[in-house]
Amino acid sequence: MSGRREPAESAGTGRRRPARERILRAAARRFYQEGVTATGIDTITAEAGVAKMSLYNNFSSKADLVRAYLDDRHEDWLVRYRERVGPAPDPRDGVLAVFDTYIDGADAPPTGGFRGCGLLNAAAEMPAGHEGRARVRGQKEEVERVIAEHVTALLPGRPDAARATARQIAFLLEGAMVRAGLEGDSGCLRDARAMAARLLDRA
Repeated sequence: MSGRREPAESAGTGRRRPARERILRAAARRFYQEGVTATGIDTITAEAGVAKMSLYNNFSSKADLVRAYLDDRHEDWLVRYRERVGPAPDPRDGVLAVFDTYIDGADAPPTGGFRGCGLLNAAAEMPAGHEGRARVRGQKEEVERVIAEHVTALLPGRPDAARATARQIAFLLEGAMVRAGLEGDSGCLRDARAMAARLLDRA
């Protein structure tokens, strides 16, 4: 997702994007910029240029749209990470590329100014026990698994050290992301990347 307003037409084709895609893009912009709770269905349909019935033909409810937003945002991160890291990364570089992918997002936020992690922002609006919070937790655990795979390759035969190091790095990343969202830039993430590099070098 880019920082500019997406056109209704698909690039280079002159055809309008499918309604589902336009709705999801409009929702993503508004959810990230203004919050999930504050963003109503009417706002999303107006920005997407569709009738309310079209939204409900593609998403059964606002909750369904929020689930799609969370999944789409996480998948977008995974795609950008895979593009950055390549097919056979050095384990150390693979870990640092996780930070670099978050830094890329902070330096070119999906819409408006940088407000931190869209997944964490959305989860913070949900009550304890909400299905969406469990969904975000699963997505964050997947990022931690990516880190753990690289750290395990970096520390062969040392599973306890690899597990503890990966956990430290994952917590360092998430804490830096929260603080970066408050400060509105990638500075904290860059600092955290340097800390992670030193941690890996000492492991």
